Amino acid sequence: MPKIIEEVIEQLRPEASYFTIQNGHRTCLMVYGMREAAQMPPLMEPLFQAGCRISLQPVMNLDDLRAGLGGRER
Repeated sequence: MPKIIEEVIEQLRPEASYFTIQNGHRTCLMVYGMREAAQMPPLMEPLFQAGCRISLQPVMNLDDLRAGLGGRER
């Protein structure tokens, strides 16, 4: 598993990586910029093959939110 995690981190180049426990399971949280959804299969497949459960959660920073709202401020 350490080798797989190292390879994924090398490919993703995450802004941050955290290792913890959630709901009694070993957990790795990575923050990275995904340019397109087509990146998911090749990056996640080694983790699936290792029996990992994966959850992806899209997030935005304030600039992304402003762009998504068309520059409108509330």
